[in-house]
Amino acid sequence: MRISIFGLGYVGCVSLGCLAKNGHQVIGVDVNPFKVDQINKGQATILEMGIDTIIKEEYEKGNISATVCAKKAVLNSELSIICVGTPSSHHGHLDLSYIYKTAEEIGDCINLKNSFHTVVIRSTVLPGTNQKIGKIIEQRSNKKRGEDFSVVSNPEFLREGSAVSDYYHPAITVIGGDNDLAIEKVASLYSCLDAPIEVTDIEVAEVIKYVNNSFHALKIAFSNEVGNVCKALSIDSHKVMDLFCKDNKLNISCAYFKPGFAYGGSCLPKDLKGFATIAHDHYVSTPILACIEASNEHQKRVAYDLITKTGKKNICFIGLSFKEGTDDLRYSPSVDLAETLIGKGYRLTIYDENVHLSKLIGANKSFINERLPHLSKLISDDLEMTIKSNDVVVINHRDFDADAYYHLLEKKHTVIDLMRINKMETLPNYEGICW
Repeated sequence: MRISIFGLGYVGCVSLGCLAKNGHQVIGVDVNPFKVDQINKGQATILEMGIDTIIKEEYEKGNISATVCAKKAVLNSELSIICVGTPSSHHGHLDLSYIYKTAEEIGDCINLKNSFHTVVIRSTVLPGTNQKIGKIIEQRSNKKRGEDFSVVSNPEFLREGSAVSDYYHPAITVIGGDNDLAIEKVASLYSCLDAPIEVTDIEVAEVIKYVNNSFHALKIAFSNEVGNVCKALSIDSHKVMDLFCKDNKLNISCAYFKPGFAYGGSCLPKDLKGFATIAHDHYVSTPILACIEASNEHQKRVAYDLITKTGKKNICFIGLSFKEGTDDLRYSPSVDLAETLIGKGYRLTIYDENVHLSKLIGANKSFINERLPHLSKLISDDLEMTIKSNDVVVINHRDFDADAYYHLLEKKHTVIDLMRINKMETLPNYEGICW
């Protein structure tokens, strides 16, 4: 394939060399003549292990070249990859001016073409940028998106120092687009790599890089806080985290990564508070650990606000224990939500097939007697009647059978889903807590 790459910085240079090595004819474009001259001498524009050799070899084979002329690049390629910089402002906003300028140049060039052209965004951009670039190209080219060209989001996940290895051994390749032909063309660039290709919504592809890197930053900061606490206790923090990483069922896995309602139960709240207390007692500051509980409390407030904005007072809770399949009510976020609503004058009816007042014992019984002393007047064993007799239905458990009660739910004022039951998303009165 004949490919043009706009921007010969870090991502552009690596992409230029690796795509050429994979058998493509690649022409680089940059406003900086020095970078263009370097490529045209067979020299890399960055210092990165392995890329200098690749650029030299592919240049000598005649697979790569560079130019300052966008017209020359676009007219001699069928696919253009945007790798220009998106620097951050002091307040964290991205400067997308280079992206938009590049889109204008590409649009002007597409105006001169009769063949379909695919534009790929590799730069890190804000959600919505893909659509804006499409509009810019339409305006400048007098061509129509989807018929004459397409814009595909294909974020890069290259780490400095191992970028070439990362390019050839990615965990996943993400492609977001709205044109099957363009998506297939971009996917073909990575068909030689041993990694899954995930085609997704454009906006998902645009935001995933932010999510990834924010989590990576969180991991580093979290590990450092653990290390600080362990040092104060004269414990080897590396041994602790090595052991932590051996659990790939919960710790290093997809477990718990489902946006939804707050966490609860007898373990997470207690142990988080306990670890933070150990740090405090040893005069170790742990701002991340301290913020976790606050974030969890905020999520309870989000659920409360969803309910109150309905303007209705009769509320049905389906699920009260901290998760389905148990009658454990200790530190259940649903109990906290119910307590708050009752205190504000709302009328609650609660259904939970696993909660039977006569079987509650010990700490579980003491907890609920303190938090919801009149639970016996609120709880019901008839789910159908519970739904029928209330205006707003709040789903707190994942095991709710939406199919069986769908006909009743669609008659309610609002159905608020804290767990994401897919069947219910087709309801006209449906609202998810964070989707």
